[in-house]
Amino acid sequence: MSNDDAIRAAILARFDEEVAFLAALVRHPSDNPPGDCAPHAAYTAGLLEALGFTVERHPVPDEAVRAAGMISATNLVIRHRFGDGPVVALNAHGDVVAPGEGWSSDPYGAEVRDGRMYGRGAAVSKSDFATYAFALLALRASAVPLAGTVELHLTYDEETGGLIGPGWLLEQGISRPDYAISAGFAYGVTIAHNGCLHLEVIVRGRSAHAARPETGVDALAGATAILTTLYAFRSELPARMSAVPGIGHANLNVGLISGGINTNVVPDKVTFRIDRRMIPEENPQAVEQELRDLIAQATAALPGISTEVTQILVVRPMAVVPGQERLVSALAEAAAVVLGEDMAAEGTPIYCDARLYTERGIPTVLYGAGPRTMLEANGHRADENLALDDLKAATQVVALAVARLLAA
Repeated sequence: MSNDDAIRAAILARFDEEVAFLAALVRHPSDNPPGDCAPHAAYTAGLLEALGFTVERHPVPDEAVRAAGMISATNLVIRHRFGDGPVVALNAHGDVVAPGEGWSSDPYGAEVRDGRMYGRGAAVSKSDFATYAFALLALRASAVPLAGTVELHLTYDEETGGLIGPGWLLEQGISRPDYAISAGFAYGVTIAHNGCLHLEVIVRGRSAHAARPETGVDALAGATAILTTLYAFRSELPARMSAVPGIGHANLNVGLISGGINTNVVPDKVTFRIDRRMIPEENPQAVEQELRDLIAQATAALPGISTEVTQILVVRPMAVVPGQERLVSALAEAAAVVLGEDMAAEGTPIYCDARLYTERGIPTVLYGAGPRTMLEANGHRADENLALDDLKAATQVVALAVARLLAA
């Protein structure tokens, strides 16, 4: 039996167990927000220990958790050393967005019908807890000669940016991997992703009775001038295309707005938030300054209007870094064996915590269980689901790819 066959046989022998493991994770909520995720980490650690793993529990200090807008978080790390060689980290997140409305079944039920598991986190990204854990189990069981170490980084803050998950593990020196594969959600390998900038804009005027609006300064009129400028600017962004396939172009959205006192009062304050998606070729500082300049220009001719602009979030784009090609090659070779097809390497317009590895110069790609696109899996939407055949295939691809990276 070849090494590939031995690894795949080890995965197939325990696949029912892998499905049950994923179902158990889905049935325990870990919504973020509110972000009280330490209980799910404790439960997961118990399941992993029952599988024979030694699990390190790394509670994040309360101050850092609160700064991330969460209640509790514990990072889990598993390490298995096969011999001298590189360290490959497999990172996935267990926090999920709230279910919302419109489900055809219990969002925490992990119901399987027509070969698919339905539930929040089934695709994004509790499936990758299962993929990575059972890939490592198969590598151990197959006794294929390997040289290096596999680490599992199971974290709980991707939905709020990743700084107290992978970011904290790396900052504290708990892990120093040579390569990383982070949670994915489709057949392809993701090599880059967009960045994101959130700005809060407060527009101030002066209130007045609606019967005499000219005696006040209308903050909504000021906000309207800014928004008109921003939307005109947005129409220009499709020209800013990334050279990385799959990324697309830079973008802008205004997603929140509030203000005013009452219908019969000239509004003295309006607040809104901007979401600016940055392609890998853009610099976050330059992007922020460009927006600040546009806001200032829009209100320069409006007497009595003042603005405050505050940075709420900045996520640097995940850029292509040297060494990624080895990960892409290993995954592509493995996919050819398992799926019988070529695997594309491209970017994605969303952002995730994989960037925290590449920011430290660690070659990183995204790959995990999923269909052709995240939309097919209903990621972050009602009836999120995962085809169990995709879970089986991804586990094999990851295991075979890691075996190639750590070939003795």
